[in-house]
Amino acid sequence: MQRMTARQYRQMRKRRNRSKYGNRKVEIDGLTFDSKAEALYYSELKLRQRAGEIQSFKLQPRYRLLEGFTDKHGKKHRPIDYVADFEILHNDNTFEVVDVKGMQTQVFRIKEKLFCNKYPYKLTLVKWEKGRFVEV
Repeated sequence: MQRMTARQYRQMRKRRNRSKYGNRKVEIDGLTFDSKAEALYYSELKLRQRAGEIQSFKLQPRYRLLEGFTDKHGKKHRPIDYVADFEILHNDNTFEVVDVKGMQTQVFRIKEKLFCNKYPYKLTLVKWEKGRFVEV
């Protein structure tokens, strides 16, 4: 049996801790965010709320896209939910749902269509680019 060197072990651990899309988790105010961009957007929303630009915001709001059901063959299917990054309540009492994206997956594109079909809220996708957030 061949022994692993300390360097090989560190490299193996390094690969395992990396997320699927290369994001690193970031902690702010005791909250853990999936990416640095998400944490920056949270900080921006806090400043906007303090400045009176928005009424409030929520983290990780959950929206039911499809109820669970039993198909014609008796197989049970779980409900499908979409968990956004943020929900913003603007000063005019309108809601905006915001997702911070590095890239759009096929699963997200399907959930985006289902969300837009079921909910009247504006869905905004933003990404961190050249030192600021831009809509995708």
